[in-house]
Amino acid sequence: MSSSEEYISRIEETCGEEKHFIIFLKHEKKDEALYKILRKAKLENSISSIIFEINYKSVPMRVYASGKILARKVKDKNTLLNLLSELLS
Repeated sequence: MSSSEEYISRIEETCGEEKHFIIFLKHEKKDEALYKILRKAKLENSISSIIFEINYKSVPMRVYASGKILARKVKDKNTLLNLLSELLS
């Protein structure tokens, strides 16, 4: 089991011109995962400690305290999985 599988419940791909992915964290591991992500990524903006706009390796993401992450401008799912593995290790 990779480190990302320990934290991620599921990943969905959005429809449209640009590829976006929605990552759902496992409820029981979300606080630990959010801590790891926010520690490693560059924080661009924070809204009431509920929504965090971050950037990691030129990939903008919006992280919600509820355990949902929106990753924008990602080429494919393998690239996303590599980024998440780095963030969650």
